[in-house]
Amino acid sequence: MARTVKGPDARRERWKGHRELRRAEFVEATIAAVAKKGPDVGMEDVAAEAGVSKPVLYRHFTDKSDLYLAVGQKATELLMDRMGPALAADGPIRERIRRIVDAYLSVIEDNPNLYRFVVKGSFVDRPVEKDVVQEDKNLIASTLARILGDYMRAYDMDSGGAEPWAHALVGMVQNAGDWWLDRQTMSRANLSDYLATIIWHAIDGLLRSAGVQADPERPLNPLRLVD
Repeated sequence: MARTVKGPDARRERWKGHRELRRAEFVEATIAAVAKKGPDVGMEDVAAEAGVSKPVLYRHFTDKSDLYLAVGQKATELLMDRMGPALAADGPIRERIRRIVDAYLSVIEDNPNLYRFVVKGSFVDRPVEKDVVQEDKNLIASTLARILGDYMRAYDMDSGGAEPWAHALVGMVQNAGDWWLDRQTMSRANLSDYLATIIWHAIDGLLRSAGVQADPERPLNPLRLVD
């Protein structure tokens, strides 16, 4: 009867799991250090937060850029965990827009230093392989483009503009969010309402140009063509 031998492969898998766990712990330590020290945090601050020496950090990350990307990926998870339900939810058109906008703003409001850390990228010591911020914008815009495209095609409209429209909307909300994060001259709720109003009127104008009249207080499905 053959015996199962636990050889080098099993040891490698255990070591891989240990490394992944330690990397995740150091990412959380970086996020905590950023929250306390600000976006210009250094590796020594991260090491102190993690309770290890800098050489220990460098055993798990190639360099600062490697750690930055890992933190950026975690930030993306936080963003999509908050925005995913809002993007997927149905409901009245204008309220649906407001929920999506507010979900984004809630993330940067709850994590201002982390947001600035990821956007500024001042922590890195060499060009990073990925643009975390641009990847997030592309991910959100792609989702919005699919939603817009589906509705436009449902009403026999040219959906060719769905993608640039989506990217324009994402850029607008991000820029407004950057301004708000620095100024804080109004509440998040007010900014969400203002942006939702702008976006709704843009969509309403597009629909009306195709002879479609929509009620902002109802889901988009029961649209009626203008007589």
